[in-house]
Amino acid sequence: MDIDHEPLKQPANEAEGLSAQEQDLAVALYYDGRNAPRVTAKGESDLAREIMAIAEAFAVPMFRQSELAQTLYQLELNDEVPEPLYVAVAEIIAFAYQLEGRFPGDGKRPQRRAQVSD
Repeated sequence: MDIDHEPLKQPANEAEGLSAQEQDLAVALYYDGRNAPRVTAKGESDLAREIMAIAEAFAVPMFRQSELAQTLYQLELNDEVPEPLYVAVAEIIAFAYQLEGRFPGDGKRPQRRAQVSD
């Protein structure tokens, strides 16, 4: 089982996101505003659905981007997002912050859940 629940339970002032696709693949990211985002959970089928249920329970924004999810899925747990993916992941984090009425480093808690699909 490839899952690390702890970062998913820390919504205070860090950005978290979930990337998923139609084939029941999920990748959760954790971003603390200081270091590169890292993979905190990933799974297929039932595990992907469990990851998405946890994300929903903690109001973690979810995004559907098949190609990015497939690429991120190749990383190991706790791996940092590689530099070539920074722009794609930064756009997701920025969009999640904007939907929640926050800005990186402002310390605000999310005000509402965001879910975007492709």
